Amino acid sequence: MDMDVLIVGLGVFILIILSAFFSGSETALTATSRARMHQLEKDGVRGARRVNQLIADRESLIGSILLGNNLVNILASALTTALFLRLFGHIGVVFATIVMTALVLIFAEVAPKTWAISNPDRAALMVSGPIKIIRILFAPVVLGVEAIIKGLFKVIGIRTSGPILSAREELRGAVDYLARDGAVVKVDRDMLDGVLDLRDLDVEDVMVHRKNMQMLDVGKPVEQVIENALKSAKTRLPLWENNPDNIIGILHVKDLLRAIHDKNADFSAVDIKAIMRPPWFTPETTPLSAQINAFRARREHFALVVDEYGALMGLITLEDILEEIVGEIEDEHDVPVRGIRKMPDGSVTVDGDVTIRDLNRTLDWHLPDEEAVTVAGLVVHEAQTIPETDQTFSFYGYRFQVCARQRNQITKLNIKPIDETD
Repeated sequence: MDMDVLIVGLGVFILIILSAFFSGSETALTATSRARMHQLEKDGVRGARRVNQLIADRESLIGSILLGNNLVNILASALTTALFLRLFGHIGVVFATIVMTALVLIFAEVAPKTWAISNPDRAALMVSGPIKIIRILFAPVVLGVEAIIKGLFKVIGIRTSGPILSAREELRGAVDYLARDGAVVKVDRDMLDGVLDLRDLDVEDVMVHRKNMQMLDVGKPVEQVIENALKSAKTRLPLWENNPDNIIGILHVKDLLRAIHDKNADFSAVDIKAIMRPPWFTPETTPLSAQINAFRARREHFALVVDEYGALMGLITLEDILEEIVGEIEDEHDVPVRGIRKMPDGSVTVDGDVTIRDLNRTLDWHLPDEEAVTVAGLVVHEAQTIPETDQTFSFYGYRFQVCARQRNQITKLNIKPIDETD
């Protein structure tokens, strides 16, 4: 009798250890980062490649671990129940349930999972060898279970194929999480978000609008054209003839200065059309990721933006796209007009042409930019009309007050979070 108790107790002890191994392995291999493990494999860390092979097929991996875990837990419970029935009779079932619940919960679940979640990469590397063998041994059973589950889900209409999140969404979620945790500062978060946003933004979202473009009329006297070009803070200026929509070329200030030097500073002898460069037009619907690749391929930094009818809408530069990643870039010739001013009462005065993305980035707000590019455009879209001065609207958790309007354009607004409004 005593020998039987000792043998059963030793068997239950071994099974609890195996259960702890399976529980810790499940946590470690699901919590480990594929990106970190990929880097460890590149660095030549032993076992990293094996871990990557295991987590590449998570469904089969989890199935094998759960199968092993359930086998040892059920067997341990059965042995304990049989032993307690012999020792205490029918009441032994109650004792066996209490004892096994405590043992499994503490030693086979909480303890190994707590250690694994605290050291996921190290734990994953340690268990990857045995788990690989176990997955191979359990493969036929796991495949059968997966087939049954998929068939059942198909009958009741549950779809299990396809990733829930794209790789970009996973990266964005990781960046937001690390930012809230304090591991990533706001500037770095904004830059990472800017890179991820390039595929979601079109040229029209960041272009300089036509009304803000600086252009030169080649029909004017050459001296006046040169004088206006030299007064401008821009290095590339569109040239139009007869009509502002008729862009015939781009004047680069370096080309102009070279021509002036060649003509011994005689402005009247400079032929603007001879030194201008051909214009490059790009559709307003071009994704920023495609546009930046086009800039690199053509070795250009400047393009004119047109709509589907070929009408001039604005211009886009390489700097405009880079600013979506790194924030505003200013040099000694830029005029630092931010258009966002914090007020003593906690509100913010914003110029109407400030983009929603710039406002969100500056103040860490989350106003939607799917339907409008500028703050004024957002108010017009939500109001479904062109508001009058002093009109107030509340949406998305903020109060918008129209402070100034010029013709049909909102030029200034006051914005305040509603929870801070009196």
